[in-house]
Amino acid sequence: MPPGALVYIGERDAKQVKINLIDYDTLHVDERELTAIEECFPFRDTSSVTWINIDGLQDTTLIESLGHHFQLHPLLLEDLMNTNHRPKMEDFGDYIFVVMKMIYHSRQSGRVEVEHVSLVLGQNWVITFQEHEEDTFGHIRERIRMGGRIRKQGTDYLAYALLDGVIDNYFAVLEEFGDQIENTSTEITINPKSETLQTISDMKQEMILLRKSVWPMRETVGKMQRSESPLIQDTTKIYLRDVYDHTIQIIDTIESFRDMVSGMLDVYLSSLSNRMNAVMKVLTVFAAIFIPLTFVTGIYGMNFSYMPELDWHYGYLGSLIAMGVIAAVMLVYFKKKRWL
Repeated sequence: MPPGALVYIGERDAKQVKINLIDYDTLHVDERELTAIEECFPFRDTSSVTWINIDGLQDTTLIESLGHHFQLHPLLLEDLMNTNHRPKMEDFGDYIFVVMKMIYHSRQSGRVEVEHVSLVLGQNWVITFQEHEEDTFGHIRERIRMGGRIRKQGTDYLAYALLDGVIDNYFAVLEEFGDQIENTSTEITINPKSETLQTISDMKQEMILLRKSVWPMRETVGKMQRSESPLIQDTTKIYLRDVYDHTIQIIDTIESFRDMVSGMLDVYLSSLSNRMNAVMKVLTVFAAIFIPLTFVTGIYGMNFSYMPELDWHYGYLGSLIAMGVIAAVMLVYFKKKRWL
């Protein structure tokens, strides 16, 4: 592979790249969907805030052209194309590069999925790269259209809003995950099934995925908060501190859920063991009742010519009554001992 060449590293099928641009200040908003990457080049040196969002990473020519015009480092371009890269923050002097992981519940598969999201913060522009054509930042666009604080702040506040949107989405996923844990716990205690074990295994895999994605985010947000770059104002660092607190809260929740999921496997095995013990207890009781009855029938099943009860008119009825009394007495005794 030639030096500096870009390779798209992803797991999903490629889709057409979509480019959105929003240029705004306190008085105006210019929002458009671009057909060519060159259309956003004039906005690099404007005094207003420009947000360029690219959905899809498969067009390496487009990424290289954008990186060349905005003077982005080749290693940065390689990192944003590598969808397996862990979250991180790097200060390149004239711009800041941030890698994030967007977590959401897929309605199709019903499982937690991860989207690779990258952000480049410049003096008057912010460029975001998303792995798929998902409206991940739709609420941020709506805030820009409606006005308010985000229109009065600079690019660092926009970067904070995008980062905060990613972090807040973790709470929504964890809320759904908490409901799933509660439902599974109820199912385990009431009626554990073989499918429940597979559900627990899937949940453990999802917890590993969440933990792997969230833990580096704490380091990323903390590094942005402590950054001495002039691109991040002190007023914005206060908001980043709040995002850092949210990240810690998410990590604590994930650790709690992780312990709960690990304990669910023990509860599942205990429930199966208790059910097996209950079945074995019933079978043992019936076996214990039939032991003396088998003894009686064995005695009278012997082929001796001279047995006292053989010539008795009520001998057969008397033996049945005796066996019934024995069984009844044993049942009463088992009930009294609370073995049944």
